[in-house]
Amino acid sequence: MLTDPLFIAVIVGCIIVSLILARGISLMGRGGMDGAKKSNKMMQYRIGAQLIVVVLVVIYVALRKTGG
Repeated sequence: MLTDPLFIAVIVGCIIVSLILARGISLMGRGGMDGAKKSNKMMQYRIGAQLIVVVLVVIYVALRKTGG
C-alpha cells in the first residue's frame, strides 16, 4: 500500500489540504480587512485542493475495487 504512487499522492494531498486550512485559519485570526481577504483566498485554494484529493480517492478506490 505504501509503495502505491496513487496512495502516496492521496496522502500528500491530504497533508497539503491540512496545511492550507491551517494557514487560512491563522490568517483569519489576524483580523482586519487584509487578513480576511487573504483568509478567504486561502479557503478558496483549500476547496480546489480538496476537490483534487477527493477525485484521487475516488480513482484509487475504483482501481482497487476492479483489481487494477
